[in-house]
Amino acid sequence: MGSLKPVLEVLNVTKAYEGFTLRDVSFCLPQGYIMGLIGHNGAGKTTLLSSILNLVRLDAGEIRVFGLDHRREEVAVRSRIGFVHEVPTFFSSLSVERAAAMIATFYPTWDEAGFRETAAEFELTRGKKLGHLSQGMRMRFALAVALSHRAELLLLDEPSSGLDPAFRRGLLERLSGIIEGGRTSVLFSTHITSDLDRIADFVTFLRQGRLVFSTTREELLERWFLVKGGPELLGADIRPLFAGVVTAEYGVTGLTEKLPELRGQVAEGAMVVEPATLEDVVFYTGRTGKEGMRLHGRSS
Repeated sequence: MGSLKPVLEVLNVTKAYEGFTLRDVSFCLPQGYIMGLIGHNGAGKTTLLSSILNLVRLDAGEIRVFGLDHRREEVAVRSRIGFVHEVPTFFSSLSVERAAAMIATFYPTWDEAGFRETAAEFELTRGKKLGHLSQGMRMRFALAVALSHRAELLLLDEPSSGLDPAFRRGLLERLSGIIEGGRTSVLFSTHITSDLDRIADFVTFLRQGRLVFSTTREELLERWFLVKGGPELLGADIRPLFAGVVTAEYGVTGLTEKLPELRGQVAEGAMVVEPATLEDVVFYTGRTGKEGMRLHGRSS
C-alpha cells in the first residue's frame, strides 16, 4: 500500500469454529478507497466483518481501525463505522422514522436532514413499519442509516442482496461519490463481481477461510490469465503452474499468474491465452478438474 494511510489493518487474524477456521488473514485498506471482499459462500467474509466490529472474539491476530485497537477502543471505533448486514435486523414493530430516531441517538454525527433526503431518494415510507418492508426495502433502510451518520468507514456485507439492478447501479455510483473527498473508506463484501469491476480500487479474495490475495484491481487483472489447450496442460511439470483447472470434452482451461513460466514449457501454438476477469479468478481458483463448466457459462 506504500505510503497510503491505512484506515483498517487486519493483522494475522484467526478465528476457529467447529468445521471452519478463518486463518492468518492480513490486509490493509487505505483511507479514501473502496476494497471489494470476495469469495464463495462460507469463505469467511461475514466472520471477518463481524471480527472487525468485535462481534466475535478473535483466537489470534489484531485489528486496528483508525489506528485504534478494535477491541479496547470499541465504542470510539463503532461510532465512526457504518455497517450493513446481508440480512438487516431491526425492531420490526417500529416505523422507519421511529427506528431511525432510535439509531440516531448512538451517533453524535447523525445527519437528520441527510437521512430524510436519502430515505425519500430510496422511496422509503417513513411511517411504514420495518416488519412490513420487503427484504430489498429493509436493505435500503439499512443503507440509508449507514449513509446518514457521516461514517468514516462503511462495512457492507452483501449490500446488493434483494436490490433491483437499477437501484444497485445507483448505489454503486453513490459509493464512488462518497469516497471522492478522501474521508470515507468502504469495505464491500459481495459475490457479484461485476459490482467490483465498476468501483473497487482494491480486491481481497478469501477461499475456505484463507487469504488468496489482497491487491489493487488493476494489478489483479494484469497478473491473472486464462489458458486453454489440450491434455498436455495437465502434465506433472505444468499443472503446478495453475491456480485451478477445469477439464471438459473440448480440452482444458486453467487459471495462472505464472504465464512466463508456462510459456517456457508449452509451445505457443498449443495454448490460447486471454486476460482473466475477476469472475474468472473467483471461479477457477482451487478447481481440480471436471467441475461446473456449464454453470460458469463458458463453451470454449
